[in-house]
Amino acid sequence: MPDPTPFITGEYKRTLDERYRLMLPAELAESVTDQDGETIVTKERAGCLSLWAAGQWQERLDDGIALIRQKMHTGRMEQRWDDVQRLGRLLSTRHRTVKLAGRSRLLVPEGYREFLDVPAGGEVIIVGAAICVEIWNPQAWRDALREDMPEFTRLFRQLSE
Repeated sequence: MPDPTPFITGEYKRTLDERYRLMLPAELAESVTDQDGETIVTKERAGCLSLWAAGQWQERLDDGIALIRQKMHTGRMEQRWDDVQRLGRLLSTRHRTVKLAGRSRLLVPEGYREFLDVPAGGEVIIVGAAICVEIWNPQAWRDALREDMPEFTRLFRQLSE
């Protein structure tokens, strides 16, 4: 069973096969698979999918939705119906539960393939993102690194103080 407070790191190049299957490094697959063998795949940002242990993801999602429902019930969302509807639409398309096949193989679901924007047979970058595993379109990953890397030292200091 994965550590309830993982700190997942590592960067790996992999290739999607002709059926959009992807072999995850075993240690990363273990960290995002719950005791029932389920993983959540989410649309994170254009060119990036993320993987989460299903039980942990569902608990966080349920807690957030319960809070929003409570706010709706008490009338605190009256002026934010557009935001609530937008959130509902995003939640409807953002995540899906999957089971990894033998040897840590992920089948990237339809609808998520287009979001990742990597063709069958194309290369992806798998990244440990501390609390989840991310699957990146290589160009989107390079763009994210260019934007984020200059902030590394400041961010590390800020979070580790």
